[in-house]
Amino acid sequence: MGKKIVSRASSRKQDGKIHVNQKPLCDLTEEALTSYFEMLNGHQPNALYELVIGEVEKPLLRTVLDYAEGNQSLAADILGINRGTLRKKLRQHGLVN
Repeated sequence: MGKKIVSRASSRKQDGKIHVNQKPLCDLTEEALTSYFEMLNGHQPNALYELVIGEVEKPLLRTVLDYAEGNQSLAADILGINRGTLRKKLRQHGLVN
């Protein structure tokens, strides 16, 4: 089931960048942040880095773990982190017991 996510999302890797529906992930991120700043109406954001990482890391971990069909070693390899770091992050986000 997990490997079907990639084909359904119409994603591909080109030139070292992930593209979803013909648009690089970095462009989608930039658009989301630009929209976020527009919604602030001139107010200064606080702890933006933590906000972005907090919003992105949990679904990233969940999706990669699903893609790896629960295999934490494979998920860690895909993410480019060691398994211990992955387990720590999974616990932090309440994704494992």
